[in-house]
Amino acid sequence: MAFALPVWFVIQEELLGHGAADHDAPSFFDELDDEALFQMFHLNRPCIAFIADSVRIRMKNVTLEKPELSVDAMVMVTLNYYAHGVCSTAILEKVGMCRSDCPMVINTVSGVIAGMSDQFISFPLIREAKANVAFKIQKFCGIPNVLGILAPAHFKIRASPYEKDTFRSFLNTLCYTSVVSQIICDIDGNILSVEKCCVGSTLEQEMWDSSFKGREMEEELHGPYWVIGGKGYNLSKHVLTPVSEPAHDNEVRFNEAHKKIHNVMRTMLGSMKRRFRCLMQLGYAQEGSLDKKSNIIKACSVLHNISKKFSVPPPPVAGKIEPLHPGKKPLVPVEINNEALKARQELIDGNFSVAASSEDTPSADITEEDV
Repeated sequence: MAFALPVWFVIQEELLGHGAADHDAPSFFDELDDEALFQMFHLNRPCIAFIADSVRIRMKNVTLEKPELSVDAMVMVTLNYYAHGVCSTAILEKVGMCRSDCPMVINTVSGVIAGMSDQFISFPLIREAKANVAFKIQKFCGIPNVLGILAPAHFKIRASPYEKDTFRSFLNTLCYTSVVSQIICDIDGNILSVEKCCVGSTLEQEMWDSSFKGREMEEELHGPYWVIGGKGYNLSKHVLTPVSEPAHDNEVRFNEAHKKIHNVMRTMLGSMKRRFRCLMQLGYAQEGSLDKKSNIIKACSVLHNISKKFSVPPPPVAGKIEPLHPGKKPLVPVEINNEALKARQELIDGNFSVAASSEDTPSADITEEDV
């Protein structure tokens, strides 16, 4: 679960105490005013300072290919790439870096920030944290005992149609080439878990079954809680999917509540892609393994959580938000566990009957700015 802001500052002080960072040293970021900072990086000054300090401490243990490059310069170029998907000439000139050095710099810094995920991306573990997350979700949509929203997050990638086998493997259900990661978020749009980086044709259920979080949930390590999943997932004891063919009003109301909470993930991903436009196009599929793409995705997930803690609004909406990907079912129908069917029906009957619905208090919708 995401930490409260004061805890983050304590973490920063601890990092700086061990790293002996020099607060009096001039920074490249100091030369830009607040408006220019947001235009260049889609972040504000306190947030950037926190990120730069955190990276600077960790970079002391990294062997650099070009040791003459300052950490501030590397962070500036990387954050600029995240924000716009390219390294701007103005930033490169400011830090005195060649464009040919950009891939090395971005990969190095991305690896460092991705390595911060244990500190800044966390699933609720203690009883009080789980109860708080579940309470907020139930208040929002009426569904009890839910720890998060689960969905595949697709990120566009270039693949050559002349390499047919490779091209097909990256082709997703919306008919463009992508890589896909498994993400879980909470009702506030904080990322609680990000795993995997697979070719775009990978089935959601396949990712869940092979993921650490999927195994933990299904092995009862997180208790009697659900995560909300779309039609691409199988209903199970811990993945709550909509009713495919609702037969009565209770099930219709449940499906509406399920859609409402599931849409939080769509809003969150739209917000993250607007802030970090590199996620709109992650380059070429043939650039080695998927590890570098995975590091960029995970790094942007870390920075998404940090930006929320610093209350940095995302850039304004431009055009339509991409829908969540429709579920891709396996060719052979899967037999649903009767115990899971019974548990979902009991949840529906106990919370979405006419009597239960009349006791509900309407809640405000989540907006783009909220996540």
